[in-house]
Amino acid sequence: MISRPFEYRFIVQLHDTDAAGRLFFAHLFRHAHDAYEALMREVGQPLPALIAEQTRLLPLTHAEADYLQPIQHGERISVEVEVLELRRRSFSLGYRFLDAHGHLVARARTVHVQIALEPGDSHTLAPELRAALELHLVTAPTE
Repeated sequence: MISRPFEYRFIVQLHDTDAAGRLFFAHLFRHAHDAYEALMREVGQPLPALIAEQTRLLPLTHAEADYLQPIQHGERISVEVEVLELRRRSFSLGYRFLDAHGHLVARARTVHVQIALEPGDSHTLAPELRAALELHLVTAPTE
């Protein structure tokens, strides 16, 4: 397995901020989701195609975030996305939000579960999805 994060970049827009000019807390999840969609396109599993095929869904079932530093309007942010865990029917993603100097300003985690829409279909992750996500799976460091 290759352990490399996927990188997504954005600039904090005015509509992303609260009255204090800082990133509104809920918008961190919007940017995490944008990074997730970009990752899925990159690995050949674009969400519009998955939704259109109407056979399986990947709903987000858990989300959490830690805000470590203020993120301000106009900042350039890089989001590193890694697959933290691949299970039988779910996967979790980790997001590291880095400022232009490479400082960690926030982190998030999401859990997605595959649901089959066709009666009798397997609820396990599709083999092609599992193989695509393995490219960004975090491997345990060797000591």
